Amino acid sequence: MSKPRYLTKTRFKLAVQCPTKLFYTGKKTTYRDTMQEDSFLAMLAEGGYQVGELAKLMYPHGVEVAHAEHAAALAQTAELLLQEEVVIFEAAVLWSQLFVRVDVLVKRGNTLELIEVKAKSYDSTKPEMVGARGGITSEMRPYIEDVAFQAHVLKQAMPHMTVKCFLMMPDKSVMCEVDGVNQWFPIERADGRSKVLVAPAAKAASALPPLLAKVSVDALVADVFQQGVKTPVGLQPLDTVAQTWSAAYAADQKIAPIPGAHCGRCEFKTSPGDSLRSGFKECWSQVYGFTEEDFSQGTVLDLWNYRKKEQLIAQNRVRLSAVTQADLGQPSDGEELSPSDRQWMQASGIPAGEDRGGFWMAEGLMRQAMTGWRYPLHFIDFETSAVALPFHGGMRPYEQVAFQFSHHVMHANGRVVHQSQFLNAKPGAFPNFEFIRALQQALSADDGTVFMWSPHENTILNKISDQLQSRSDAPADSKDLRDFALSLTKTGSRAMVDLCELAKKAYFHNSTKGSSSIKKVLPAVLSASPQLRARYAQPIYGAPHGMPSLNYRSFAWCSSGADGQALDPYERLRELGAQLLGEEVRPGEDPDDLAICEGGAAATAYARLQFESLAPDARKHLEQALLRYCELDTLAMVMVVQGWQEALQAA
Repeated sequence: MSKPRYLTKTRFKLAVQCPTKLFYTGKKTTYRDTMQEDSFLAMLAEGGYQVGELAKLMYPHGVEVAHAEHAAALAQTAELLLQEEVVIFEAAVLWSQLFVRVDVLVKRGNTLELIEVKAKSYDSTKPEMVGARGGITSEMRPYIEDVAFQAHVLKQAMPHMTVKCFLMMPDKSVMCEVDGVNQWFPIERADGRSKVLVAPAAKAASALPPLLAKVSVDALVADVFQQGVKTPVGLQPLDTVAQTWSAAYAADQKIAPIPGAHCGRCEFKTSPGDSLRSGFKECWSQVYGFTEEDFSQGTVLDLWNYRKKEQLIAQNRVRLSAVTQADLGQPSDGEELSPSDRQWMQASGIPAGEDRGGFWMAEGLMRQAMTGWRYPLHFIDFETSAVALPFHGGMRPYEQVAFQFSHHVMHANGRVVHQSQFLNAKPGAFPNFEFIRALQQALSADDGTVFMWSPHENTILNKISDQLQSRSDAPADSKDLRDFALSLTKTGSRAMVDLCELAKKAYFHNSTKGSSSIKKVLPAVLSASPQLRARYAQPIYGAPHGMPSLNYRSFAWCSSGADGQALDPYERLRELGAQLLGEEVRPGEDPDDLAICEGGAAATAYARLQFESLAPDARKHLEQALLRYCELDTLAMVMVVQGWQEALQAA
């Protein structure tokens, strides 16, 4: 017997984004779903489970409906609701083809409290749920519409009951006085699935930390009932779309696609060489008759940081070639690239006579920037984590923890060394003060220029500076550490140089689609520099007479694919994941978990080291993977600078 195809709250939220997605979702062997594969979202999801477990502890007499099968869950819920007063976790409610599992359902007589628990951050001192012009803020709307859908199902299924609606969220204004709250909810993995446990310490706690705010959203839910849910075609009545969408999903019928700017965020997209199908391409082929060649030539969705994509699509100007200079605004007068300049290069190509083999460079601006650099050059990258439930006492929900850095040095003669690194992933340890002290030691031997990629490092140093001033456990040398941290920030005496900003102003490569992300710029620079590819194709990295490394031995970062193009070094790192794990990890462990190849995965790995029960060998391998990943981030900056220097020399 096939499983009923009900419109659940997860599928309702998906349909609000784009109803056509209902046809693609859940078909794992047919369509690629990148949302299910994103490691950062996985981390957020696990944080959400932990917040949910803390919420349950607030109702010690609650009963959980543990059945996964619909009929059994509905039967148990119905039986529990016969009581005059009861608290139910994961209550199952069905009306027509709409099915919801309510996080916390509190029944008191004829009143139901519907409590949706979210890992979304909230500040009770400035609860901004309504915008300046009235109406629900765009940030909060998805959460309110989620609650409204559940309330709709409850009201239809139990019309004699009064339904009151609440969101329960981590409150950023509350400081956690208890150490190790996050470790109260360890995650156990088996057969590729995660399960959150509740440690004895949580059950034995005399009082729970007041980290979760219970916020009434009745008025906002009423607004959704009155005005409708915000869909790609505008506001539509919730009850009407719920019935339309549930009927289509039950029959597995595709709802006709309505392309818009939201297509740029579609998760049903494939990568080159993917064996699965792309829902996005099917939609655009259906509406616009696109072929693979049309997709390869680009669409308006590819325009970097362009806010008027919806207008162009509404005018049926969906190809990148249909974009005009007038659509983007006036070009800049100087050498520095403006956002509209980058967008115009995407649409029309690099101007004639300025194409240097697929890339453009503001040579004067680049030379001027490099003239101000002091050798030796220091390249740093931080890995940080911000979770819903603090790892440590004295912290607030979503307060940043800096657990790792990598540090490369480039000398005036071109010699490159992976100079130092830091990692503190010990469960329950607060790493920030040890982190900043290690960074001070790494950078204090000289006054060479320090580089970062994007302002994240600035933000973290400012946060640590605040903690050094405000926390009761600040070390005796906190003033010295604080002065050092502030010296590297934007207004400091040794302010870090943001290479991402330099890339935005002075470098454009066709393959980056306007992006200045290090993970886009590095492959672009490598593809444009035969010298750089040749250098890193040799096993010189970590070799005795090559580039000293703390984590690699005689390693070659560059190799070529079947098409002769240089492979992305981050893909090389992914290949190392299974080797790192070996065969010593417990059954059910996924080898991909240790191929730390993007920032979200690194934060997830740190979270695992904090609250997951790992075998010693698995913990060791995971820490090694983190060190290797972070080292590549700073090496990537070195490679980019080397590529830029070579391009200037060849000019």
